[in-house]
Amino acid sequence: MGERTGYTPGTFCWTDLTTTDQPAAKDFYVGLFGWEVQDMQVAEGVFYSMMSVDGKNVAAISPQPQQQRDAGVPPAWNSYVSVEDADETVERAKELGGTVHAPAFDVMGAGRMAVIQDPHGAYFLVWQPQNHFGAQLVNAPGAPVWNELASPDAEASSAFYSGLFGWTITPAEGAPMAYWSIKVGEANNGGMRELGPGEPPNWLAYFGVEDIDAAISKVGELGGTTMSGPIDIGIAKIAIVKDPQGGVFAIYAGEYQP
Repeated sequence: MGERTGYTPGTFCWTDLTTTDQPAAKDFYVGLFGWEVQDMQVAEGVFYSMMSVDGKNVAAISPQPQQQRDAGVPPAWNSYVSVEDADETVERAKELGGTVHAPAFDVMGAGRMAVIQDPHGAYFLVWQPQNHFGAQLVNAPGAPVWNELASPDAEASSAFYSGLFGWTITPAEGAPMAYWSIKVGEANNGGMRELGPGEPPNWLAYFGVEDIDAAISKVGELGGTTMSGPIDIGIAKIAIVKDPQGGVFAIYAGEYQP
């Protein structure tokens, strides 16, 4: 179990779900992870739902913006990277070939953020913390445990993200398939794999569970579907699943880092 009070710049720090049915999504994830809910009003009739484990914030669920709904964009879990300066990161992303979909903007007093798409099309967000630094608990059941990029070109993706965040990206030894580890300094910060058939480039958020088989069964009971798994990766068993509204995420049961 890893309690956090801040994040080194370049580290994944937060994840939230934008969904077409916020109440139904909250019911699903509360049923699956046992999350506690605190609805925070951000506009007239609009709420950002903070999800917590034992009183510690781990993620959030929010309504999908109307522009995305109109475009038929499916619900998605968003991966945030902590940065010292969101505006500088946006400019650097442009220099490296990324596309900025939302320039840096303030989120009340919580922080400053931007939405960026890497050169191959995977979306991610950058977060300059103010009152909200990110998840207060990671690497535990019900909390974020990993972030994974599916890329069609590992070498090009490594160059982009290393240039943007200073990540060290190296091939993982002994992996059953081509896989790359991502580090910030000496700390693990996610991984990268090859793109699957018909899969768009994307960042996938992983959450911890106690038992993979029980969690997969619960996903089905709650109206979700299992896309792949369980898969034994040695240190854990994982599965990729989809919530009833279409949000894709992964679950992980095994060894947890501090």
